Amino acid sequence: MPWCVFLSLFLLCATSSCVRNSCCYPVMDADEFVIDSYKIREGKMAVLEMEGKGIGCLPDPQMMEEYPDVIAEDDLLNIAIYHPSRKDLMEAVQFINDEMNGFQVTHGRVTLPDVDAVFVGGLSLQQARELLQSKYREHINDVEVFISYRDRITHKVELAGMVEQATIPVDGKIRLYEVLSQAKIAPGANLFMSYLSRNGSILPIDFHRMINMGDMCYNIVMCAGDKIFIAYPSDATVVVMGEVFAPQAVELPYGFMSLREAIVSAGGIPFTGDRNRIQVIRGNLPEPKIYVLSWEHIIHLPNDSLLLMPGDTVYISETPITQWNRFIEQLLPSLNSGILTYNLYRGAVN
Repeated sequence: MPWCVFLSLFLLCATSSCVRNSCCYPVMDADEFVIDSYKIREGKMAVLEMEGKGIGCLPDPQMMEEYPDVIAEDDLLNIAIYHPSRKDLMEAVQFINDEMNGFQVTHGRVTLPDVDAVFVGGLSLQQARELLQSKYREHINDVEVFISYRDRITHKVELAGMVEQATIPVDGKIRLYEVLSQAKIAPGANLFMSYLSRNGSILPIDFHRMINMGDMCYNIVMCAGDKIFIAYPSDATVVVMGEVFAPQAVELPYGFMSLREAIVSAGGIPFTGDRNRIQVIRGNLPEPKIYVLSWEHIIHLPNDSLLLMPGDTVYISETPITQWNRFIEQLLPSLNSGILTYNLYRGAVN
C-alpha cells in the first residue's frame, strides 16, 4: 500500500484519540443510570427537579377543599317569577330572559321589572332568590322567584391544546378530573408536558399519575381563572441517532420511556452498531451528563430501571470495523484518482 495511505490512517487515529482524551464531560456507567431511572419513576415532579425546574411535590392541601359558589360579575342568570294573577309581570320577566339571554350581573346588580336594581354579587343562588323575592313581596303578595345560572362568563376554567371544549364553568365543587373529563382530552395527548396555572403560577400537578394511575392527590378543586394546557405528542421527545435503522425523535406521552423501547422505535441496532457503547446524553449541550451502557444491560435489567426522560439523546456508536470500512470507502475515490494521475505521469515520462 502506498505510503500516503499509512500517513492518512495515522492522522485519523491520532485525531480520534485526541478528541476522546480531551472530553471533560462527566461519563456515568449503568449503575448511575439505574439510580436516576428510579428518580424518573417517581413522576413529573422528580423529572422537573432533575432538570432544575422544581415546582413543588404536591398541591397545597387547601386546594382540595370545596368553597361556596357565589354570583360573580357578568354572570348570566335565569330568573322566573310566578304569581296567581300577575300574568303581565311573569311574561315581562320571561321576555327579558328569552330576548336578552338572561339577566346579566352588572356592577354586582340585576334589574327586574317593577323593582329597583338589586345587589346580588357575592350571594349564593339561594340567598339571591330570597332577596329578590323579599323585594317583590314588599308590594306584591304571594310572588315566587326562581333563579339559576344560564352562563358563567368569567367564572370558568380555560383550556387549550388537545381538548374539544375550551371552557368549563366552576361551582366551588368541580374538581380537576371532572373538568378534564368534560373537556375530552384527545387520544395521544402528552400528559407529562401538560400543566395547570393559577394566578400566573404553574401548580405541581402530574396529569399522567392522576389520569393513568389514579393518583387523586392531584385532583384539586378548580377555581375561576384557572388555565389548563394539554400538550401535543411532539412536545416531549427523545432523539435516537447513530447506528440505528431509523434515526428519529421518539415521543414521550407519559414523560419517560425505557431505553429498550426507544431503540426498538428507531428500528433496532444493525450489525454496524457497537452494542458495547450505547450512550445516553442528558442535559444541555454546554454541560451534558453522559451514560455509557452495553446491550447486556438492556437485555438483563428491567425496563423501568433504564428510563429516558424528555430531551435525552441516545447515540449508538459504530463498531471499529465499521469506522475502518467507511474510512476506506471515503478514501478510495481520492486514492484511485491519485494512482491514475501517477500512472499517467509515469507513462508520459517513459
